[in-house]
Amino acid sequence: MFRTVLPIIVIAAALLPVSVRAQSVDDVIANNIKARGGLEKIKAVRSVRTTSKLTVGSFRAAYVQENKRADRVREEAIIQGMAQVQAYDGKIGWQISPFSGRRDPERMSQDDTKTLLIDADIDGPLVDYQQKGHKAELAGHDSVEGTDCYKVKLTLKNGDIRYYFLDSDSFLELKIENQSNIRGTVQYTETYFGDYEKVNGIYYPFAVETGGEGKRIAHQICRGQSRGGRSARRRAIFHVRHQAGRKSIACSQMSSVFFQVAGFEFQSQSEDR
Repeated sequence: MFRTVLPIIVIAAALLPVSVRAQSVDDVIANNIKARGGLEKIKAVRSVRTTSKLTVGSFRAAYVQENKRADRVREEAIIQGMAQVQAYDGKIGWQISPFSGRRDPERMSQDDTKTLLIDADIDGPLVDYQQKGHKAELAGHDSVEGTDCYKVKLTLKNGDIRYYFLDSDSFLELKIENQSNIRGTVQYTETYFGDYEKVNGIYYPFAVETGGEGKRIAHQICRGQSRGGRSARRRAIFHVRHQAGRKSIACSQMSSVFFQVAGFEFQSQSEDR
């Protein structure tokens, strides 16, 4: 009887939807990468520039993040014409803190650079997670605002922990919970994602909410057009040695792009040499 039933079970399992059959963590992650646009398209991205607007009551702020392969990132928070800058050039992290009276660039500590190192990963930590030294496990199912999700626990190489909540139908991220150890203190943050749109074949969230301890702040990713730029100038924004006399990327020569186009800007091009 077992020999008769076994082929039926195998056939039935093959006919189940992917969301039901995908039980291993690698299956779930592979489906997430496929849902985003596929590994080939993700790897083809050489640079990404994201701009967003933040509104909390009467408070207004803007945020710009530029990523460039390999492992370079620059982040700016712009408030009343001044920009808090943090950047990683592939080797060191540095910052400019005008709100603390520090207008010259200074190197960041190893703890302060931890988040930048993860942000510098243009593909995202789930892509090639094993090669990057991370560890992943499937932590079952959970729900995000009523939507069933796969819950993936990712232990980063630096010891921080992230929980990814992937829609069990679309496999796109709906939420990330982050546990980061900063100077001996564990900090918890949550990020919610929505309003996905395809840009050059890859799905990106255009609505993001971040916060911790029950508080959430909405960021609206701005829509716009792709843009180019002189490669030498674009490379320079990541390196601390090129910052003397340089203004914010959002408040100087690129202000017309940011304030007039106010867009999500995306480039897919060959790596500059």
